[in-house]
Amino acid sequence: MNANDRTPADLLRSALASDPGRPLVTFYDDATGERVELSVATFANWVAKTANLLQGDLSAEPGDRAVLLLPAHWQTAVWLLACSSVGVVADVGGDPASADLVVSGPDSLDAARACSGERIALALRPLGGRFPQPPDGFADYAVEVPGQGDRFAPYAPVDPDEVALVVDGVELTGAEVVARAREDAGRLARSERPGGGEGGVRVLSGLSYGTWDGLSAGLFAALAGGGSVVLCRNLERLGESGLEKRVEDERVGVVRR
Repeated sequence: MNANDRTPADLLRSALASDPGRPLVTFYDDATGERVELSVATFANWVAKTANLLQGDLSAEPGDRAVLLLPAHWQTAVWLLACSSVGVVADVGGDPASADLVVSGPDSLDAARACSGERIALALRPLGGRFPQPPDGFADYAVEVPGQGDRFAPYAPVDPDEVALVVDGVELTGAEVVARAREDAGRLARSERPGGGEGGVRVLSGLSYGTWDGLSAGLFAALAGGGSVVLCRNLERLGESGLEKRVEDERVGVVRR
């Protein structure tokens, strides 16, 4: 990774420049049987489209606060990096009433209506599918994002010393997110089991995105360390034998749950 990277968006740009074809996020939902694998290039394309939606259609500016009422999911990871790309503060699980905009999954729509600003809803259906009926008062992400541009350029430079992320009530600047992620990537590398995949550490995470540990294991450490993540929702449904098989099949080096 580039030593000059100061924001999460910088980490993604460096990953795209170094090896765009490698897997970055592999997502499982063990309640539905869904599996999605995104390369660095595919993930970055989703981030660019989402950042264009934020900056353009939603008129978000650096310093605006976006509350993310979303589970650990590949689309949540996209939103985290899109916010970083624009300079919007990603407040994970925060109070929608104090937000400039809210991004909600299907299970938190009632709470999200407390936001008086823009409201985006994610159906979290397989392959990024849309809602059968758009929720009242929300724009459907799956309808809005496909037509956005594949390249993103911020209207204003993103300051790495401004708050970029709020998780579990703790505010972190972009530079602090990167520094923490690099430290965690080093620890993960030292704890990697024999037989893990080539290159950076491949982490299987069943942790919630509501804590730093979950965000790091499920996204940021992989970006900082040149690794990849197997992000698992509803992992408790898999069982121990199923988990062991997934670890082997996905060539996982570290498990966090």
